[in-house]
Amino acid sequence: MINDDFTPAAAEWGLGLRQGLVVLVAHNPAWKKAFDVEAETIRSALGDWLIDVQHIGSTAVPTIRSKPILDIMVGIADFDQGPLLEPAMAEIGYDFAAHAGVPNDHIFGKGLARTHLVHVVEHNGAVWHHNLRFRDRLLADPDLAAAYDLLKGSLASQFGNSRAAYTEASSNLSTAWLHRSLPWERVTFHGSRLSVPVGDFG
Repeated sequence: MINDDFTPAAAEWGLGLRQGLVVLVAHNPAWKKAFDVEAETIRSALGDWLIDVQHIGSTAVPTIRSKPILDIMVGIADFDQGPLLEPAMAEIGYDFAAHAGVPNDHIFGKGLARTHLVHVVEHNGAVWHHNLRFRDRLLADPDLAAAYDLLKGSLASQFGNSRAAYTEASSNLSTAWLHRSLPWERVTFHGSRLSVPVGDFG
C-alpha cells in the first residue's frame, strides 16, 4: 500500500509505506535497479566513511513478499561514529531515527511514507554477517524462502498496525532459524516473542 505522500522513488520504483504500518506486496523487479541507484548516491554522499553497501531484507529476495521499503546496509569501520553521518545523509534526503531502539544498528529513513531504510552497522561485525547470511540463505534455498514468506504473511496479519512489533518478531525469527536450525512448521508467537516447543533446539 503506497501512501498518498508520493515521492519520485515511490512513483518510479513502487516504494513507499506509511510509517507504523505493515503491508506486504509482491516482489518488484525494479527494486534491484532502485538499490543500484541509491547505493551510488550513498557512496557519493558518505565518501571515505563507507566501506561497503549491501541490499538486504526481503526486497533483496525475488521469491518472497515484502514491505515496499528498500533495506540498505552500510558498513563503516567504527559503529559508534554512525551518528556523525547524519549531515551527509540529510543532504540526500534521510533523517536519523535516533530512537529506533535497534541494537547495533543506526537507522536512517527516507520519505514521510518510508521508501528507503539505511542500516549503518560495523563492517564485518556480527550484525553485518547475520544480515548477509540470512539473505544469502533465502536466495539459495527456495523451500526456506517459501516458508519464510508464509510466516511473514502471518506476522503481517497479526501486527499490521505495529511495525515495531512486526520487526521484532521477524528479527527473532531470522536469528533463530539462522543459528539454531529451527523447524519452520513449529513456530508460534506470544505477542512478538518467538515460541518453540521444548526439544526443537538441540
